[in-house]
Amino acid sequence: MRRRTLIAGLGGAAAAALAVPALRAQPREVRLAEQFGIGYLPLSIMKVRKLLEAEAKARGVEVTTAWVRFASGTAMNEALISDNLDFASGGVGPLLTIWARTRGNLDVKGVASLNSMPLYLNTINPNVKTIADFTEKDRIALPAVKVSIQAVILQMAAEKAFGPGNHTRLDHLTVSMSHPDGMAAMLSGQSEITAHFSSAPFQYQQLADPRVRRVLNSYDVLGGPHTFNSVWAMGRYRSRNPQIMAAFIAALDRAMGMIKDDPEGMAELWIADQRSRLPKDEVVKIIRDPENQWTTTPQKIMAFAEFMHRNGGIRAMPERWQDVYVEDIAHLPGS
Repeated sequence: MRRRTLIAGLGGAAAAALAVPALRAQPREVRLAEQFGIGYLPLSIMKVRKLLEAEAKARGVEVTTAWVRFASGTAMNEALISDNLDFASGGVGPLLTIWARTRGNLDVKGVASLNSMPLYLNTINPNVKTIADFTEKDRIALPAVKVSIQAVILQMAAEKAFGPGNHTRLDHLTVSMSHPDGMAAMLSGQSEITAHFSSAPFQYQQLADPRVRRVLNSYDVLGGPHTFNSVWAMGRYRSRNPQIMAAFIAALDRAMGMIKDDPEGMAELWIADQRSRLPKDEVVKIIRDPENQWTTTPQKIMAFAEFMHRNGGIRAMPERWQDVYVEDIAHLPGS
Protein backbone atom coordinates (compact mmCIF):
# COMPACT_ATOMS: atom_id res chain seq x y z
CA MET A 1 0.00 0.00 0.00
CA ARG A 2 2.75 2.39 1.00
CA ARG A 3 4.72 1.39 -2.13
CA ARG A 4 1.76 2.11 -4.39
CA THR A 5 1.24 5.49 -2.69
CA LEU A 6 4.92 6.38 -3.07
CA ILE A 7 4.89 5.42 -6.75
CA ALA A 8 1.74 7.46 -7.31
CA GLY A 9 3.34 10.41 -5.53
CA LEU A 10 6.48 10.15 -7.62
CA GLY A 11 4.39 9.91 -10.77
CA GLY A 12 2.55 13.08 -9.85
CA ALA A 13 5.81 14.89 -9.12
CA ALA A 14 7.28 13.75 -12.42
CA ALA A 15 4.21 14.97 -14.28
CA ALA A 16 4.45 18.31 -12.54
CA ALA A 17 8.16 18.56 -13.38
CA LEU A 18 7.40 17.86 -17.01
CA ALA A 19 4.62 20.46 -17.01
CA VAL A 20 6.96 23.32 -16.01
CA PRO A 21 9.21 23.09 -19.10
CA ALA A 22 6.07 22.74 -21.21
CA LEU A 23 4.77 26.04 -19.84
CA ARG A 24 8.13 27.71 -20.35
CA ALA A 25 8.27 26.43 -23.91
CA GLN A 26 5.23 28.51 -24.90
CA PRO A 27 6.20 30.96 -27.69
CA ARG A 28 7.00 34.49 -26.57
CA GLU A 29 5.06 37.22 -28.36
CA VAL A 30 7.26 40.04 -29.65
CA ARG A 31 5.38 43.27 -30.41
CA LEU A 32 6.89 45.38 -33.18
CA ALA A 33 5.87 48.59 -34.90
CA GLU A 34 6.52 50.15 -38.29
CA GLN A 35 5.44 53.32 -40.08
CA PHE A 36 4.46 54.32 -43.59
CA GLY A 37 7.01 54.42 -46.40
CA ILE A 38 9.66 52.35 -48.11
CA GLY A 39 12.15 53.36 -45.41
CA TYR A 40 10.63 50.51 -43.41
CA LEU A 41 11.36 47.95 -46.14
CA PRO A 42 13.74 45.92 -43.90
CA LEU A 43 10.94 45.51 -41.36
CA SER A 44 8.47 44.47 -44.07
CA ILE A 45 10.91 41.76 -45.12
CA MET A 46 11.38 40.60 -41.53
CA LYS A 47 7.61 40.42 -41.09
CA VAL A 48 6.70 38.65 -44.34
CA ARG A 49 9.63 36.22 -44.33
CA LYS A 50 9.36 35.63 -40.55
CA LEU A 51 13.06 36.23 -40.11
CA LEU A 52 12.85 37.08 -36.40
CA GLU A 53 11.02 33.84 -35.69
CA ALA A 54 13.69 31.87 -37.56
CA GLU A 55 16.65 33.61 -35.91
CA ALA A 56 15.12 33.26 -32.45
CA LYS A 57 14.47 29.55 -33.02
CA ALA A 58 18.09 29.10 -34.04
CA ARG A 59 18.98 30.47 -30.60
CA GLY A 60 16.62 28.13 -28.79
CA VAL A 61 13.78 30.61 -28.30
CA GLU A 62 10.29 30.21 -29.78
CA VAL A 63 8.59 33.51 -30.60
CA THR A 64 5.56 34.81 -32.41
CA THR A 65 5.32 38.37 -33.70
CA ALA A 66 2.57 40.99 -33.58
CA TRP A 67 3.05 43.91 -35.98
CA VAL A 68 1.30 47.27 -35.77
CA ARG A 69 1.66 50.52 -37.72
CA PHE A 70 1.86 54.04 -36.33
CA ALA A 71 1.85 57.42 -38.08
CA SER A 72 4.75 58.85 -36.05
CA GLY A 73 7.59 57.98 -33.70
CA THR A 74 5.95 60.07 -30.96
CA ALA A 75 2.94 57.74 -30.84
CA MET A 76 5.28 54.76 -30.76
CA ASN A 77 7.16 56.18 -27.80
CA GLU A 78 3.92 56.43 -25.86
CA ALA A 79 3.12 52.80 -26.65
CA LEU A 80 6.64 51.71 -25.69
CA ILE A 81 6.60 53.49 -22.32
CA SER A 82 3.15 52.10 -21.50
CA ASP A 83 4.50 48.60 -22.18
CA ASN A 84 2.26 48.02 -25.20
CA LEU A 85 5.22 47.63 -27.54
CA ASP A 86 8.63 45.93 -27.51
CA PHE A 87 10.33 47.40 -30.60
CA ALA A 88 9.54 50.89 -31.91
CA SER A 89 10.79 52.44 -35.14
CA GLY A 90 11.04 55.93 -36.54
CA GLY A 91 13.31 58.88 -37.18
CA VAL A 92 16.34 60.08 -35.25
CA GLY A 93 14.40 62.90 -33.56
CA PRO A 94 11.97 60.65 -31.62
CA LEU A 95 14.81 58.23 -30.81
CA LEU A 96 17.02 60.91 -29.26
CA THR A 97 14.05 62.41 -27.44
CA ILE A 98 13.08 59.17 -25.69
CA TRP A 99 16.72 58.21 -25.10
CA ALA A 100 17.33 61.46 -23.23
CA ARG A 101 14.07 61.30 -21.26
CA THR A 102 14.52 57.72 -20.05
CA ARG A 103 18.20 57.69 -19.08
CA GLY A 104 18.63 56.13 -15.66
CA ASN A 105 15.16 54.55 -15.56
CA LEU A 106 13.66 52.84 -18.61
CA ASP A 107 16.90 53.36 -20.56
CA VAL A 108 15.48 53.27 -24.06
CA LYS A 109 18.21 52.75 -26.66
CA GLY A 110 18.46 52.37 -30.39
CA VAL A 111 18.80 48.78 -31.61
CA ALA A 112 20.05 49.52 -35.13
CA SER A 113 19.62 51.83 -38.08
CA LEU A 114 17.25 50.81 -40.88
CA ASN A 115 18.74 53.03 -43.56
CA SER A 116 20.33 56.33 -44.50
CA MET A 117 17.99 58.24 -46.80
CA PRO A 118 17.48 61.87 -47.80
CA LEU A 119 14.24 63.63 -46.89
CA TYR A 120 12.74 66.19 -49.25
CA LEU A 121 10.67 69.23 -48.37
CA ASN A 122 8.39 69.71 -51.39
CA THR A 123 5.87 72.43 -52.19
CA ILE A 124 3.17 73.33 -54.71
CA ASN A 125 3.59 77.05 -54.01
CA PRO A 126 5.38 78.48 -57.07
CA ASN A 127 6.62 81.43 -55.01
CA VAL A 128 8.59 79.23 -52.59
CA LYS A 129 12.09 78.48 -53.82
CA THR A 130 13.86 78.37 -50.42
CA ILE A 131 12.57 78.06 -46.87
CA ALA A 132 12.97 81.84 -46.54
CA ASP A 133 10.06 82.24 -48.98
CA PHE A 134 7.43 80.61 -46.76
CA THR A 135 4.79 83.05 -45.48
CA GLU A 136 1.86 82.96 -43.07
CA LYS A 137 -0.26 81.63 -45.92
CA ASP A 138 1.75 78.40 -46.05
CA ARG A 139 1.44 75.29 -43.92
CA ILE A 140 4.00 72.47 -43.91
CA ALA A 141 2.83 68.91 -43.21
CA LEU A 142 5.23 66.56 -41.41
CA PRO A 143 4.82 63.50 -39.14
CA ALA A 144 5.04 65.28 -35.77
CA VAL A 145 5.72 68.93 -35.02
CA LYS A 146 8.96 69.73 -33.16
CA VAL A 147 10.10 66.11 -32.57
CA SER A 148 9.94 64.16 -35.84
CA ILE A 149 13.17 63.92 -37.81
CA GLN A 150 11.61 66.17 -40.46
CA ALA A 151 10.77 68.78 -37.82
CA VAL A 152 14.31 68.68 -36.40
CA ILE A 153 15.88 69.01 -39.85
CA LEU A 154 13.59 71.95 -40.64
CA GLN A 155 14.84 73.64 -37.46
CA MET A 156 18.45 72.93 -38.45
CA ALA A 157 17.80 74.45 -41.87
CA ALA A 158 16.11 77.48 -40.29
CA GLU A 159 19.12 78.07 -38.04
CA LYS A 160 21.39 78.03 -41.09
CA ALA A 161 19.11 80.34 -43.07
CA PHE A 162 18.11 82.85 -40.40
CA GLY A 163 20.95 82.60 -37.88
CA PRO A 164 21.45 81.29 -34.33
CA GLY A 165 18.37 81.52 -32.13
CA ASN A 166 16.00 81.35 -35.11
CA HIS A 167 15.71 77.58 -35.38
CA THR A 168 11.99 77.64 -34.45
CA ARG A 169 11.10 80.38 -36.92
CA LEU A 170 9.04 78.05 -39.13
CA ASP A 171 7.62 75.82 -36.38
CA HIS A 172 4.28 77.64 -36.28
CA LEU A 173 3.74 76.76 -39.95
CA THR A 174 4.09 73.01 -39.36
CA VAL A 175 1.17 70.60 -39.01
CA SER A 176 1.29 66.99 -37.78
CA MET A 177 -0.02 64.62 -40.46
CA SER A 178 0.73 61.09 -41.61
CA HIS A 179 2.65 60.87 -44.89
CA PRO A 180 -0.34 59.64 -46.94
CA ASP A 181 -2.61 62.36 -45.53
CA GLY A 182 0.02 65.08 -45.91
CA MET A 183 0.64 64.19 -49.55
CA ALA A 184 -3.07 64.03 -50.36
CA ALA A 185 -3.67 67.39 -48.69
CA MET A 186 -0.87 69.16 -50.55
CA LEU A 187 -1.61 67.69 -53.97
CA SER A 188 -5.32 68.46 -53.66
CA GLY A 189 -4.58 72.15 -53.98
CA GLN A 190 -7.69 72.75 -51.86
CA SER A 191 -6.01 72.60 -48.46
CA GLU A 192 -4.02 74.99 -46.31
CA ILE A 193 -1.15 72.52 -46.75
CA THR A 194 1.15 73.97 -49.40
CA ALA A 195 4.26 71.94 -48.51
CA HIS A 196 5.09 68.47 -47.28
CA PHE A 197 8.28 67.29 -45.55
CA SER A 198 8.07 63.54 -46.00
CA SER A 199 10.19 60.62 -47.18
CA ALA A 200 10.37 57.95 -49.89
CA PRO A 201 8.30 56.98 -51.77
CA PHE A 202 5.98 59.93 -51.14
CA GLN A 203 8.55 62.61 -51.96
CA TYR A 204 9.33 61.00 -55.32
CA GLN A 205 5.65 60.56 -56.17
CA GLN A 206 5.06 64.24 -55.46
CA LEU A 207 7.86 65.36 -57.77
CA ALA A 208 6.18 63.53 -60.64
CA ASP A 209 3.51 66.26 -60.46
CA PRO A 210 4.64 69.29 -62.52
CA ARG A 211 3.26 71.65 -59.85
CA VAL A 212 5.68 70.35 -57.22
CA ARG A 213 9.22 71.61 -56.61
CA ARG A 214 11.81 70.51 -54.07
CA VAL A 215 12.71 73.20 -51.57
CA LEU A 216 15.09 71.26 -49.35
CA ASN A 217 17.17 68.07 -49.30
CA SER A 218 18.14 66.89 -45.82
CA TYR A 219 21.53 65.64 -47.05
CA ASP A 220 22.40 69.25 -47.87
CA VAL A 221 21.45 70.34 -44.34
CA LEU A 222 23.48 67.58 -42.65
CA GLY A 223 26.39 67.71 -45.06
CA GLY A 224 25.95 64.19 -46.40
CA PRO A 225 24.11 60.89 -45.79
CA HIS A 226 22.44 60.51 -42.40
CA THR A 227 20.34 57.89 -40.69
CA PHE A 228 16.65 58.29 -41.40
CA ASN A 229 15.00 55.42 -39.53
CA SER A 230 16.09 53.35 -36.55
CA VAL A 231 14.59 50.74 -34.27
CA TRP A 232 14.66 51.17 -30.48
CA ALA A 233 13.62 49.31 -27.34
CA MET A 234 13.76 49.62 -23.56
CA GLY A 235 17.00 48.64 -21.86
CA ARG A 236 15.24 46.22 -19.55
CA TYR A 237 13.84 44.37 -22.56
CA ARG A 238 17.35 43.73 -23.84
CA SER A 239 18.62 42.65 -20.41
CA ARG A 240 15.71 40.26 -19.96
CA ASN A 241 15.71 38.99 -23.55
CA PRO A 242 19.31 38.98 -24.83
CA GLN A 243 18.64 36.11 -27.25
CA ILE A 244 15.65 37.88 -28.79
CA MET A 245 17.69 41.07 -29.15
CA ALA A 246 20.49 39.14 -30.87
CA ALA A 247 17.93 37.41 -33.08
CA PHE A 248 16.39 40.76 -34.05
CA ILE A 249 19.73 42.22 -35.15
CA ALA A 250 20.60 39.02 -37.05
CA ALA A 251 17.19 39.06 -38.77
CA LEU A 252 17.70 42.70 -39.72
CA ASP A 253 21.12 41.87 -41.20
CA ARG A 254 19.49 39.12 -43.26
CA ALA A 255 16.86 41.55 -44.52
CA MET A 256 19.59 43.99 -45.60
CA GLY A 257 21.28 41.20 -47.51
CA MET A 258 18.05 40.34 -49.29
CA ILE A 259 17.61 43.96 -50.39
CA LYS A 260 21.11 43.95 -51.86
CA ASP A 261 20.84 40.55 -53.53
CA ASP A 262 17.26 40.75 -54.83
CA PRO A 263 15.91 44.32 -55.13
CA GLU A 264 13.23 43.23 -57.62
CA GLY A 265 11.93 40.51 -55.34
CA MET A 266 11.97 42.76 -52.30
CA ALA A 267 10.14 45.45 -54.27
CA GLU A 268 7.38 42.95 -55.02
CA LEU A 269 7.28 41.91 -51.37
CA TRP A 270 6.95 45.52 -50.17
CA ILE A 271 4.24 46.38 -52.70
CA ALA A 272 2.18 43.36 -51.63
CA ASP A 273 2.75 43.92 -47.91
CA GLN A 274 1.91 47.64 -48.05
CA ARG A 275 -0.77 47.24 -50.71
CA SER A 276 1.00 49.99 -52.60
CA ARG A 277 -0.16 51.16 -56.01
CA LEU A 278 3.34 52.14 -57.01
CA PRO A 279 4.63 50.37 -60.14
CA LYS A 280 7.31 47.81 -59.41
CA ASP A 281 9.84 49.62 -61.61
CA GLU A 282 9.52 52.78 -59.50
CA VAL A 283 9.99 50.87 -56.26
CA VAL A 284 13.06 49.08 -57.64
CA LYS A 285 14.46 52.44 -58.73
CA ILE A 286 14.08 53.82 -55.21
CA ILE A 287 15.65 50.75 -53.65
CA ARG A 288 18.63 50.91 -56.01
CA ASP A 289 19.12 54.68 -55.84
CA PRO A 290 22.68 55.24 -54.52
CA GLU A 291 21.48 58.00 -52.19
CA ASN A 292 19.30 55.44 -50.38
CA GLN A 293 21.60 53.27 -48.27
CA TRP A 294 20.25 50.11 -46.62
CA THR A 295 22.43 49.75 -43.54
CA THR A 296 22.23 49.01 -39.82
CA THR A 297 25.08 51.48 -39.14
CA PRO A 298 23.94 54.77 -37.54
CA GLN A 299 25.17 57.90 -39.36
CA LYS A 300 25.42 61.51 -38.10
CA ILE A 301 23.60 60.71 -34.88
CA MET A 302 25.94 63.05 -33.02
CA ALA A 303 25.14 65.92 -35.40
CA PHE A 304 21.45 65.57 -34.55
CA ALA A 305 22.19 65.19 -30.83
CA GLU A 306 24.44 68.27 -30.71
CA PHE A 307 21.79 70.44 -32.38
CA MET A 308 18.92 69.16 -30.24
CA HIS A 309 20.91 69.51 -27.02
CA ARG A 310 22.19 72.99 -27.84
CA ASN A 311 18.67 74.20 -28.53
CA GLY A 312 16.91 72.52 -25.63
CA GLY A 313 15.35 69.63 -27.56
CA ILE A 314 17.07 67.08 -25.31
CA ARG A 315 18.57 67.64 -21.87
CA ALA A 316 21.24 64.96 -22.04
CA MET A 317 24.11 64.96 -24.52
CA PRO A 318 25.68 61.62 -25.52
CA GLU A 319 29.47 61.54 -25.57
CA ARG A 320 29.45 59.23 -28.60
CA TRP A 321 26.86 57.63 -30.84
CA GLN A 322 27.31 54.29 -29.06
CA ASP A 323 25.70 55.84 -25.96
CA VAL A 324 22.42 56.02 -27.87
CA TYR A 325 22.45 52.45 -29.24
CA VAL A 326 22.72 49.00 -27.68
CA GLU A 327 26.20 47.58 -27.20
CA ASP A 328 25.43 44.79 -29.70
CA ILE A 329 26.23 47.18 -32.58
CA ALA A 330 28.94 49.28 -30.89
CA HIS A 331 31.56 47.78 -33.24
CA LEU A 332 29.98 49.33 -36.34
CA PRO A 333 31.65 52.39 -37.99
CA GLY A 334 28.90 54.81 -37.01
CA SER A 335 29.02 58.53 -36.39
